[in-house]
Amino acid sequence: MKRLLLVVDYQKDFVDGALGFAGAEKLDGPISAKIAQYRAAGDDVAFTMDTHGPDYLDTQEGRKLPVTHCLRGSDGWQLYGETGQALDRGRDKVLEKPAFPSLELAEWLRGRGYDQVELAGLVSYLCVLSNAVMVKAALPEAEIIVDASCTAGPDPALHAKGLDVMEALQITVLNR
Repeated sequence: MKRLLLVVDYQKDFVDGALGFAGAEKLDGPISAKIAQYRAAGDDVAFTMDTHGPDYLDTQEGRKLPVTHCLRGSDGWQLYGETGQALDRGRDKVLEKPAFPSLELAEWLRGRGYDQVELAGLVSYLCVLSNAVMVKAALPEAEIIVDASCTAGPDPALHAKGLDVMEALQITVLNR
């Protein structure tokens, strides 16, 4: 079985920066442990990084979410904590994405033969949800998993709804 762990946007600005929220830092240990488990099993790990330029506030997202964050190269753009230290640039795929989902991710996944893709990271009801849908579209026969203990969001009600929507889309949600 060919497996991939996809760490979604576990960046400083979403943990303790411009869009950070209480509890996001607690995901660092579980996500970095999951990376170690995947690596020990010989499985693949990839990362998405929310990435914006200096014109962010002029974009549609910037007009609807007028909080400058994840500017390419800034401290807030960097991966957070032990999870960031676990990145192996020579081995792991890193996908910079300018919006919630990544079309590049869907294109990259096609033809790679993954039987299972597990997602972890932030924010559960935005980037994790939208990228889980992209993975599902790219790999309709693969099992798509989201571990609820490795994702969160600043709004607990939306977090729960996001997990419900993923389950309705036949995405396996663990540890609810």
